Amino acid sequence: MSHTLVQSGVFMGAELNQSGDLIPADDLYEACRVFSSHVKHLGGLNWDFSETYTNPIDPAFVRLVESYLHSVIESESPLRGWKLPETTLILPWIVRLYPKIHYIYWYRDPRDSILGEHLTDDLSDFGVPHEHTEDPIQQRAISWQYQFEMMKLTPFPERRIEVRFEDFVLNQCATLERLGSFLNIPLATIPVRTESIGRWRSDPTVPSFKLFPKETLYEPFPREAS
Repeated sequence: MSHTLVQSGVFMGAELNQSGDLIPADDLYEACRVFSSHVKHLGGLNWDFSETYTNPIDPAFVRLVESYLHSVIESESPLRGWKLPETTLILPWIVRLYPKIHYIYWYRDPRDSILGEHLTDDLSDFGVPHEHTEDPIQQRAISWQYQFEMMKLTPFPERRIEVRFEDFVLNQCATLERLGSFLNIPLATIPVRTESIGRWRSDPTVPSFKLFPKETLYEPFPREAS
């Protein structure tokens, strides 16, 4: 999505990596750790985020986020934004800090998502309280569930749209039309790879975890019994 926005004239930060993430991101990662100290683990796959919805935002968090976003904040471009997957880890406070910006909730079938390594695989690296496991696939599944719960429970910002990765790949023009209408700008097409969809079916390391909600699974690949 970051590449689409860049090709469409949106300033996404002074320095981007190959994935289109705004870097360096050390300050944002530290902001994640500040935020996670306000999250309570209720056991298993349950967390209490209520404190982050009402209590004052930690000033250290604000300083870290603004430091990370300095090139975006200081830009004179009328179209600007940023992309970094770890932003999901601090969504409640980001929504409270920036209530008027446009939010793109980008998601894909979690069974494909947990195939690859992510910085958030081990939530301990970001100070998130959880039940630890040495199984890397289980770690990714737990991290996915944590982020999904946070996204689901965080009060929706005023301007929000959900975009499924599979729809973008298989029907890019229609998806861009819907997204462009939301952002009120024309969006450019980019090359996509259809083989990136449904990869979990040929990978024996990815079980069909019961925790994945049915609505998050890509429909042509029905959930198997587990």
